[in-house]
Amino acid sequence: MLTLYFFMQKQLLTLLSLLSLTLIMVNCANRGNPQGGEKDITPPKIVKSLPENYSTNFNTNEIRVYFDEYIKIKDIGKQLIISPPMNTAPNITPLGSASKYIKIKIYDTLQPNTTYTFNFGNSIVDNNEENPFSYYKYVFSTGNYIDSLNVKGTIKDALATEVDPFVSVMLYEANDKYNDSLVYKENPKYITNTLDSTTNFSIDNVKAGKYVLLALKDENKDNQFQQKSDKIGFYKDIIEVPTTKNYNLSLFSENINYKASKPQLVAGEKIAFGFSGNYKKTAIDIISEVPNNYKYRIMKDPKGDSLNYFYSPKLEVDSLLFKVSNKKTIDTFSVRIKNNKKDTLVISTDPKSIIAYEQDFKIKANIPFKKFNNRKITITDKDSLNIEYTSTYDTLANSYNLKFKKTEDNRYKIKLLPEALTDFFDHKNKDTLYYNIRTNRQSSYGNLRVELKNAIYPVIVQLTDDKGVVVSEYYSTEKNTPIDFFNLKPSKYNLRVIYDSNKNGVYDPGSFLKRRQPERVSYSNSLIEIRAGWDEITPFTLN
Repeated sequence: MLTLYFFMQKQLLTLLSLLSLTLIMVNCANRGNPQGGEKDITPPKIVKSLPENYSTNFNTNEIRVYFDEYIKIKDIGKQLIISPPMNTAPNITPLGSASKYIKIKIYDTLQPNTTYTFNFGNSIVDNNEENPFSYYKYVFSTGNYIDSLNVKGTIKDALATEVDPFVSVMLYEANDKYNDSLVYKENPKYITNTLDSTTNFSIDNVKAGKYVLLALKDENKDNQFQQKSDKIGFYKDIIEVPTTKNYNLSLFSENINYKASKPQLVAGEKIAFGFSGNYKKTAIDIISEVPNNYKYRIMKDPKGDSLNYFYSPKLEVDSLLFKVSNKKTIDTFSVRIKNNKKDTLVISTDPKSIIAYEQDFKIKANIPFKKFNNRKITITDKDSLNIEYTSTYDTLANSYNLKFKKTEDNRYKIKLLPEALTDFFDHKNKDTLYYNIRTNRQSSYGNLRVELKNAIYPVIVQLTDDKGVVVSEYYSTEKNTPIDFFNLKPSKYNLRVIYDSNKNGVYDPGSFLKRRQPERVSYSNSLIEIRAGWDEITPFTLN
């Protein structure tokens, strides 16, 4: 019996051991793949920093920030803001891979008695769930104390309803070395960034003093204003820190200053004169000696920023010399002449299918028109009745605009007989050309009446689509006069009013060098919905 007892005890111990081992194995197997449980939403935490954050008398070139878990850095090119900006960017590692610390290697020569701020935005996240350690700032001073003043405010877009993300806000020291050209070639003293779509900003750790305050939508991220690509906003007066004022900045795109670029021959007897800015006052005069029968025509390239200069007859020369002038700007260019093939005549029209009641039918070409024979052009409706029309010619756009009265739900055929059109080089259309367009029913459109209150006249009243493109506009100079928009496509529109302060009939943005703010723009509080067959009346009370 005793032997049987010890045998059973041994078997029981063996069974318990196997059961324990099985439980351990199951537990180990499940440890790497937990089932259920709450998702980790806790951001990483800083364990220590070397040197410590907010150190003074900073004199090293390396910073390490340690975390309690593995982290990684994302979009640091957009997120990281260093104030004051450094001429030589620091090296920050590791990027894209997991680590428990961030290392910042500084290569720039630090300014004496200056407080520096590294704002990481939302670039630091934990390795697993990417919970952000939001807006972490590492601050140090090369002097005896940390500057603690700030400048706060808001940003709005002068013309659009929404502000761009990642807008830089800058302070330049208003000392005896400052001039307005510095914003084109020098880094600011202090900088911050809105980082996302928020409109508020705060420039922190600022030293007491006088500053010029401006904002940039800095497309190439060089902390300097590029007129062609960047939006700018500025406060009109010098500000003095410390301050408790909330500063409001309006962001706008400047009108680009005119500048001519070197022209080149792009086809036979066709030279492209490139430009930036307003080209409409540009004159192109040939300086080289040319025969008495020399003639030329200029038209705007529809696809690019250039004026196409066509000349005749063909000249057997190596180059031609031109004077290009625009108001007070005068340039001289030499163009090498080669034996290039001429463009062939290509005719296009607009619109292609549906024409609005007030819209003109446009006939365009890639070579300037020389002759438009009205006797070889006819317009007939769906009943084959001839429709009278008038034509005007836009020389720069090289467009003949046919204006005629239209009725609803009608079809129109525009017929151009052979040789109806003749271009600058005496090319003609050889075949008969047919174009078919139609109008919609009147009931497929809606109408809108806008009743303005508290307006300061004159004003430009505009309807825009969701992308800010102007669909229709009305110029008003008289008080208490309703503003009517007819035959609008059913959709939702933004309604805005521009205060035309200089009375020139167009919206004028600001100018930083001229210290001119953009013309004021007001939007209605809600979208205007236009429905087919409906007449909408909208009161608009302006502040």
